[in-house]
Amino acid sequence: MLEWHQYLEILTAILVIVDPFGAIPIFISITSDESPRQRANTARIASITLAVVLIGAAFAGEPLLKLLGIRLASFQVGGGILILLLSLSMINAKVSPTKQTPEEEIEAVAKENVAVVPLAVPLLAGPAAISTVIVFAHRSEDWSAKGFVIFSVILVALLTWILLRLSIPLSHKLGRIGINTFTRAMGMVLSAIAIEFIATGLLQLFPGLG
Repeated sequence: MLEWHQYLEILTAILVIVDPFGAIPIFISITSDESPRQRANTARIASITLAVVLIGAAFAGEPLLKLLGIRLASFQVGGGILILLLSLSMINAKVSPTKQTPEEEIEAVAKENVAVVPLAVPLLAGPAAISTVIVFAHRSEDWSAKGFVIFSVILVALLTWILLRLSIPLSHKLGRIGINTFTRAMGMVLSAIAIEFIATGLLQLFPGLG
């Protein structure tokens, strides 16, 4: 059974890494030619895809790592480094290359259906989010960790849907500066989570470090 602060850490980490606030400007850009009804449908499909991908990772992640002969601790260190890179991009209020490359951004504008690729994957459910879910889902032997990860993913997907649906009024209300300020603050939180991931993974790999 997890401690209460571990539940809070799981929910916070998934919310910050998915970063639905940071996705608002990109969502507006790649759906600029869509009608309000089409934009709402895009937001719905993207949010559902986000939930399906991350819940799938929670279930299939560890068996896949075992199949490939990769220890969870090694994956945690690698995921922590990936999350740290993402947090540095967020602190600079930029889209991390781990989420979307410039080439993918150009292709996204040209796509007719952007809800699944690149909006849901990799922008929302990117490598950092997937690795985080896999690590958190196996923090305890019972179902408490995996169950709460699934609950957190559904909650974050629901919040993402709401924010994307309200993207236009939110963008007008907060402005780019407001969104960037929030993204930078979340980046600071995420960097601390990344360091914790790396440190915990290294201690599991090299117990002598403790």
